[in-house]
Amino acid sequence: MNRVLLTGGTGCIGAATTYALMAGDVDEVVIATRTGTEGLLQLWFPESLDPRIKLVQCDVSDEAQTRDLVRAHQPTRIIHLSALQSPDCDAYPARGMEVNVGGVLHLLRAAEESEGLERFVLASSAAVYGPRSIYPGETVSELDTMAPPNLYGVWKLAAEQLARQFQLRTGVPTVCLRLNTTYGKGRERGKTAAPTMAMKAVARGHVGGEIMPFRMPYCGRENYHYVGDVGAHFAACALEPFAGFGAFNIRGRTVEVEAFLALIREVAGRMGMRDAVDLGIAEDASPTIFVCDLDDSAIQTAFPGVPRTSLEEGIRMSLEAFS
Repeated sequence: MNRVLLTGGTGCIGAATTYALMAGDVDEVVIATRTGTEGLLQLWFPESLDPRIKLVQCDVSDEAQTRDLVRAHQPTRIIHLSALQSPDCDAYPARGMEVNVGGVLHLLRAAEESEGLERFVLASSAAVYGPRSIYPGETVSELDTMAPPNLYGVWKLAAEQLARQFQLRTGVPTVCLRLNTTYGKGRERGKTAAPTMAMKAVARGHVGGEIMPFRMPYCGRENYHYVGDVGAHFAACALEPFAGFGAFNIRGRTVEVEAFLALIREVAGRMGMRDAVDLGIAEDASPTIFVCDLDDSAIQTAFPGVPRTSLEEGIRMSLEAFS
């Protein structure tokens, strides 16, 4: 039996990953969350959940709960997405470390005791890199210097190293995926949820017959991933052939924040929503601290066929979903 254990599976990326897994060779997806409820899965499964999906309750920051979870379900694949976002890590540093490092450690220890595990996939972040200004090349690759700009990035880098040590000890193929700004349905938390909130303001304003102004809290160049693509990346890395350890940038597209807003205006206009568009950048907006221009050639070599939806199409699908 091909059983996937997915932590954080009812969040934005987790729900998209679950949807992508349903198209693969999967017998069961065990989704572990602190609440044990459907959460954002309803956005991808509006009628009812696929019968292969099983919801269980677990707090990965609790070592005993995590150990019991893995023992009870004996997964062949583990995808670990549970984490606190950057703002929460800044506001509650101790809790952030407990979840984003301790949770990974607990799950890896439990996985090491498990029999039949064939793959471990970890959600990392492009926050493991430093500001774009320290990289002189046209793109930033996995071989470039790690210089996290905040606590969230520090802990993601620590989690990657824990995963690497796990692979060396066990031989279980292990993949870490580095994400930038994910946009699309379900993205509501974290500082880089702002592009999604801009689209939501346009769509909801159009439906309600009013203008809902939105101003981006930051400016500069930003690397964007459509949420459906992100889910497909995690599913591919869990199910497709792979050996050893790898940390990969996922596929995306870098443009200026203003250019992304301009695309929203353009696509919204084509969809008849022009009357509800009032987007811009806040007067006190600060430059984004996160890297951009990620080189995604390595993951295309390791996992051929992982998708990259165009910004125009990703925006169109997002506006449609929010309408």
